[in-house]
Amino acid sequence: MAGQREPLLLLLAGLLLPELLLSEAAKIFTMTLLGFKEVEKSYKVITWFAPEDCNRELKKSIEFTIGEGLEGRGRFENIFEYLKSLALQCKHLLRSDIVDSLKNENFDLLVVEGFDFCGFLVAEKLGKPFVTTLPCTFGTLDFGLPSPISYVPVFTSFLTDQMDFWGRVKNFLMFIGFLMKQWKLHSTSDDIIKEHFQEGSRPVLSHLLRKAELWFVNSDFAFEFARPLLPNTVYIGGLMAKPTKAVPQEFETFIAKFGDSGFVLVVLGSMVDSFQSQNVLKEMNSAFAHLPQGVIWRYKSSHWPKDIKLSANVKMVDWLPQNDLLAHPRIRLFVTHGGLNSIMEAIQHAVPIVGLPIFADQPGNMVRVEAKKFGVSISFKQIKAETLALTMKQVIEDKRYKSAAVAASIIMRSHPLTPTQRLVGWINHVLQTGGAAHLKPHAFQQPWYEQYLLDVFLFLLVVTLGSLWLCGKLLGVVAKVLYGARKQKKA
Repeated sequence: MAGQREPLLLLLAGLLLPELLLSEAAKIFTMTLLGFKEVEKSYKVITWFAPEDCNRELKKSIEFTIGEGLEGRGRFENIFEYLKSLALQCKHLLRSDIVDSLKNENFDLLVVEGFDFCGFLVAEKLGKPFVTTLPCTFGTLDFGLPSPISYVPVFTSFLTDQMDFWGRVKNFLMFIGFLMKQWKLHSTSDDIIKEHFQEGSRPVLSHLLRKAELWFVNSDFAFEFARPLLPNTVYIGGLMAKPTKAVPQEFETFIAKFGDSGFVLVVLGSMVDSFQSQNVLKEMNSAFAHLPQGVIWRYKSSHWPKDIKLSANVKMVDWLPQNDLLAHPRIRLFVTHGGLNSIMEAIQHAVPIVGLPIFADQPGNMVRVEAKKFGVSISFKQIKAETLALTMKQVIEDKRYKSAAVAASIIMRSHPLTPTQRLVGWINHVLQTGGAAHLKPHAFQQPWYEQYLLDVFLFLLVVTLGSLWLCGKLLGVVAKVLYGARKQKKA
């Protein structure tokens, strides 16, 4: 409307949002919120660094978690320790003068990253409405979505939506464990809340998760199992996708050597490069040598063991244009660690997958890929050259995997609005309507016993038992009367 200033947004980037993605996200969030014109606005980046000892603890936690994952020992305790390290950084952030300076900016809306709880506490401290982006599958957090246990797999259950009886038993038991784990993870913020919020007005973290006006989930219907969603939950998988460009000449020259056989792209995530054992590298290199395709492998050459000779059909690079290579007409397979962004790009370009999941949500992501039939998963710890080579050949040669990948790509691409339009449009909706109360169920304000109708069941149980007791008493009285009348008649 004329005379009104444009909305001012604050993007609180967590540690899971790399610098490159932060830059792209900032461009998206600063687009004109009046329609879908891609007019870039200026934005300011405020950088804050935690004390060195906090950074050391966080780095140690990340390295330990990755190392354990590579050995097949991904445990809940590792994630718990990681969140404790993030909480320590959050303490220092809230003690700094940044929060006070942000209060003076008069933001209309905050955008927080959902895995790091600190964003929720900053939003509460500023007293501003906020929306949340979730970089991983939403099974990792409970923010109020209806989750029927009969067909919605619990995080880390590695089940699909098609469960038999024992699968439902497992899912139910894991749901109880999931609730306990969520409570423990939320407890990592208890000390921060006690220190920075006054008694009597201290927030409960589980309530803050449900306080978000919108949840933007980095996923898509082409990947997720169908399940109930609330109106304030929006899929934006593929948000960071860019128009594809021609690949650099050095890659084109390498790809051309293999003609119609094409090539395989191998990217296992930036955090994993430094942790792969020499034995795993040897097995992977040997497996690639058995392929008729060329292999483009992103791996830091400085970490490559000198006593392993790189296979003749492998090109190793420190960096590569992943999105552009996935769009190349001669790509035949994508070997990935199962990160959600990589899977979204593979679906976008209809490329079959062989997954080598390591930790966190990656194994669960590959369960979905297998269920959708456009890829196969192999345990990282159990990689053997022969098994890996056979699996890759199977996925390349069996056209059913490519057909399933094409079907998933059609689902993802045929949305009436792009991920960016969905995100900007819904944020605009929230700003224009003064919040998203109309998108949230009243259940968010009900105590747990009302949500699960325990008070109703208790009432009906009391009425039923009371009625049975009263009927029993009446039958007893009638029986006594009849017995007395019969006794008098005999007399």
